[in-house]
Amino acid sequence: MKRSKGEKIFDIFNYILLGILGFCTLYPFLNVLTISLSTPADISRAGLRILPLNPDFYGYRKILQNSYLLTGYKNTIIRTVLGTAVNVVLSAMVAYPLSKKYLPQRNLWTSIIVFTMFFSGGLIPSYLLVQKLKLTNTIWALILPGAINTFNMIIIRNYFMSLPVELEESARIDGANDIRILFSIILPVSAPIIATVTLWYAVGHWNAWFDALIYITNEKLMVLQVILRKMVVEGSMQYMETSGTEFVSEHEFQPTPDVIKAATIMVSSIPIIMVYPFVQKYFIQGIMIGSLKG
Repeated sequence: MKRSKGEKIFDIFNYILLGILGFCTLYPFLNVLTISLSTPADISRAGLRILPLNPDFYGYRKILQNSYLLTGYKNTIIRTVLGTAVNVVLSAMVAYPLSKKYLPQRNLWTSIIVFTMFFSGGLIPSYLLVQKLKLTNTIWALILPGAINTFNMIIIRNYFMSLPVELEESARIDGANDIRILFSIILPVSAPIIATVTLWYAVGHWNAWFDALIYITNEKLMVLQVILRKMVVEGSMQYMETSGTEFVSEHEFQPTPDVIKAATIMVSSIPIIMVYPFVQKYFIQGIMIGSLKG
């Protein structure tokens, strides 16, 4: 079909607008990457740069010298994998009965759960509860308090409500119970929403640091984000102590706080960014279908 002149102009306008939005989205990330690979002299030079003038990995070497970095990576990976699995399974198990209209007092149970989205006990009661349960300095202190995110559970429930009722009816005729129907029938056909929610939970666990800061005091159990935060603070203090007291050549420079921070951001961000391409195809479908029904 031949496109009109107005449609072609509209497409060109859309391409230009999307190009500008794409550049505005990518430039901050590229700028952080450039700073992490730059020398202090290059950082002090004004101007818009996407690539570093003299690439140097001193900031990354400084971070990787920390003996607790690998331990932090291991603890973060364990937390992300275990925590995400617990989150997804429990959220699906709560969402499934709430998606059934024959559940007695379904609206009441849903209202009580939604109430927790707006009101909580607060930080101190939560800390005292974790302490009384003797969960401090264990991985479960980082997983159990947020085992179910209400918003994500509602999204899963809405997706389950959009599935044909005949799927469940045919399984019941064959003698399947609710547990069998959920794990053998419902979850396999809910891949888009499960993948989407899994990514949300995984990103949340990967980036979380405050709960580890207050619940974990053993350095061997620290997660990556807490270790990197400590390195950034210590790097800033070390730079402030050494700058102005001794001459440092351009080729034997001490990484500035900006270089340390930028390298830290890249080290902590790249692993989780690499997950996105594997679940991107489910993302839009899962969100759109899961947000239709209330």
